[in-house]
Amino acid sequence: MIREIRSILEQLGEDPSRDGLVKTPTRVDGALRYLTSGYKMNADQILNAALFDVAYDEMVIVKDIEVFSLCEHHLLPFFGKCHVAYIPDGKVIGLSKIPRLVDMFAKRLQVQERLTMQIAETINDKIHPKGVAVVVEAQHLCMIMRGVEKQNSVAVTSSMLGAFKDEQNTRNEFLNLVRR
Repeated sequence: MIREIRSILEQLGEDPSRDGLVKTPTRVDGALRYLTSGYKMNADQILNAALFDVAYDEMVIVKDIEVFSLCEHHLLPFFGKCHVAYIPDGKVIGLSKIPRLVDMFAKRLQVQERLTMQIAETINDKIHPKGVAVVVEAQHLCMIMRGVEKQNSVAVTSSMLGAFKDEQNTRNEFLNLVRR
């Protein structure tokens, strides 16, 4: 990919052999590989031995998980916070595994809507809880730096499954706890 990045620099009118750009193709290659490393991860490996039988049936929330991803339309970053909740039905996930799942999907070319759904559906598929809720709040550089150029806009997406979708009180409790 280094050769292609060098070519892009040339097509932009730059001289890839000038001082500041000599190592840029290698740096960009490394950055893109890191920022898309989620393609090499899978949920089963992340969750590995972190599913536990526990007789706990109240809401579990991990909120304010930092999210950094690349918009698949412009390859520009979007970033913000992700809030994840679920109501166990006999199984819980090790708490540190939830941010790892978020990172796995965020480190792929994404749209925020898909990212939100993938997190919720994976938790739902792996532990079959009574419900899952995911909210992502993010700023998109493709909206801030180009296009409409709206500096303070924030996109909010949600995916509600099971009890969070079916029961207004459960959904409201989650949303109230996340706002605190």
